[in-house]
Amino acid sequence: MRLTLKHQILMAPAAVLLMLALLLGFMQYTYWDLTVKRQKARKLGDMIVAIVEADMAVQRLNNLTEVLKGHGLIAVDRLEEVVKLYLLLNASLERILSHMEVPEDTRAIIGEALVGLDPEHGIEVERYESAISKLRSQLNVLAEIAKKNRERLGSVHAQDMDELVARTTFISILVLGAAILLGSFLSLTFARRLLRRIQVLSDSAARIAGGNLSPPDPPQKVVDELDDLTLSINRMTERLIRVVGAEKLLEGAEEERRRIAMDIHDQTLSDLSAILRGIQELKTEDICRTNAAVLEEDLQKAMTNLREVMDNLHPQTLDILGLGAALESHLERHLAKENLPEYHFYVSPESENAELARLVRLTIYRIAVEAVHNVIKHANATRYEVNLDIRRGELVLSVEDNGIGFNPLTASARGGRGLHNMRERAHAIGARATWCRSRFSTGTRFELALPLNGVGKEV
Repeated sequence: MRLTLKHQILMAPAAVLLMLALLLGFMQYTYWDLTVKRQKARKLGDMIVAIVEADMAVQRLNNLTEVLKGHGLIAVDRLEEVVKLYLLLNASLERILSHMEVPEDTRAIIGEALVGLDPEHGIEVERYESAISKLRSQLNVLAEIAKKNRERLGSVHAQDMDELVARTTFISILVLGAAILLGSFLSLTFARRLLRRIQVLSDSAARIAGGNLSPPDPPQKVVDELDDLTLSINRMTERLIRVVGAEKLLEGAEEERRRIAMDIHDQTLSDLSAILRGIQELKTEDICRTNAAVLEEDLQKAMTNLREVMDNLHPQTLDILGLGAALESHLERHLAKENLPEYHFYVSPESENAELARLVRLTIYRIAVEAVHNVIKHANATRYEVNLDIRRGELVLSVEDNGIGFNPLTASARGGRGLHNMRERAHAIGARATWCRSRFSTGTRFELALPLNGVGKEV
């Protein structure tokens, strides 16, 4: 069973804290037992004090009985003292009997003696002497019981303290050592497992970054965050494979277009040029002059159309003069006409010096041409601007018009393949394609941003 990542991280400290909690519980129980014994010892000390008080009260009552026996009468103040001594004796004996384990016959004798000493029944010398004699003997019994209990508790208390210190020290060392070992074992176990899985993901990421697009094996079941990361890397790699495949396909198609354009230039245009020179030679003869002029005009148109086909297949100025010059050439040759909107084109020197791969230059060129043709075809604009600049480490191509504008979301939902193709071309080279409101009072601004941090540079 695999635990989640946070549970694996918390397992070791949780186990250590649990063992420390058990240790604290054991120590609490041990000291509670010691506290109970201390309370018993304290109560026993109170009982001894009560026995001493009761014995002193009995001795004083015995002295007063001797006085009464010699005189026959007792003074009022002595009578009050007898009552106080009886109440003190009664309270002391009640305390003793309620907290000490006393035999039943002893309890009975003490109760009978207290009845004999009760001043409310009168003060009779013989009855008092008999009750005092009984109390003295029972107080001696209680003193012996208290003495034995005190000796037993004293020895047990000393023995318990020694055992408590030794046992608590041993168990504390044992539990702390076990907690440290268990915490270290759990930490090493889960840390090694996590580091091993992280190392696998790191190796996969390094391999993918190096160009080996082999994704890591996806987990059978997503349990923790590393499984999520593994699945994300797997899906990212699969998408990257599709993007690279699409880029390779696009690069192959563009390379084939370039080859066809070069073949047309090297072979077809060369043949047409030879035919043109033959026609120009025919113009020197009067009989062929008129027909040759017509053929020359038709041939010039055919060569012009053929050059446009070649330019559409692969613009030669893009390889020779660069991206800015190719865009400017396209605008001047095809869009600088009276029935088309006025345009303004700007290319910064920094963007001219940017080192871009051939496929990246061609892709930006195709996107720019598509954006301008969208303005011509759909915007109903009277003016538009095409800018190529570098801002904050990005190559930025913008096409902005003062037309009627549109919502790119609804346009894509209605099946606008042109916008989708422009966005996909931009993604293929690592760029962003966005549409927003124009700086004009109306219209749309298209912007393509390509980071220049090594992506798309010529190698």
